[in-house]
Amino acid sequence: MSESLFTISLVGLLAGFIFSMPIAGPISILITSNALKGKMRYCTLATIGASFADFLYVFIAVFGLTKLYTLYKPIIPYILLGGAIFLLYIGFKIAKTKLDLEHIDEKGHLSKKIKEERGGFWTGFMLNFLNPTLFIGWLTSSFFVISIVSSLGFNTGGLDTMIDQNVQQINNIEGKAIDTQKTIGYFKLDTSKTKQQEIHKEDNAKLPNYFPLLISICYAFFLALGSIIWFYYFAYFLVKYRSKLNINILNRIIQGLGVALCLFGIFLAYTAVKMFI
Repeated sequence: MSESLFTISLVGLLAGFIFSMPIAGPISILITSNALKGKMRYCTLATIGASFADFLYVFIAVFGLTKLYTLYKPIIPYILLGGAIFLLYIGFKIAKTKLDLEHIDEKGHLSKKIKEERGGFWTGFMLNFLNPTLFIGWLTSSFFVISIVSSLGFNTGGLDTMIDQNVQQINNIEGKAIDTQKTIGYFKLDTSKTKQQEIHKEDNAKLPNYFPLLISICYAFFLALGSIIWFYYFAYFLVKYRSKLNINILNRIIQGLGVALCLFGIFLAYTAVKMFI
């Protein structure tokens, strides 16, 4: 039991850290643009908020609450539309940014800065929560990661079986197919590891009834924590070295990121309209 919990915790931490690295997503753009403004506290709160939304999506995906997905699916177009409007609003605010480093520490600016920082958590949370594609994204990535770890002979506490079943159920709902057996088969190269997996299955059968809930929470929590660690140090690096950039270049980069966020909003709106049609 302790072995599988440790394995899943470490895997979740690494998965959250690694899968957060791409800087093309909305939350990455939000963190980058505000880090370039020097808003380290805002970035930290936004990261925690976004990771809290990730935790919810990952937990639902791996624990197998697919019945919730059947209720959730009909309102996805509306959530996408809401997310599009939210992205356009945030993107517009970022795009019209013009830094004035000479007066940034004045009291008027400082009070405004504190007010903005307080909204960092909810901005980060809503940015990820209003992106329903994260559910499928985390389910798919978790399936690949946990399948690989299980195939290497590590005890995942039965989480690999749970996720495999969840993927199949979502496939039935979506009418799509992921060849799970073929994917796992790529890593089953050693018969001794296959035998070890059988031993793990026997051990997992003796685990208490609440263990699937515990290990799902554990995986989702450490994945969210891994994401927080990545974005914290990413923001810290940008805040620390932003002074190396010319103020005009800095403004153009931030404004460009705002435009990129608006384009994400337009794409979400387009996706929502297609689903309505």
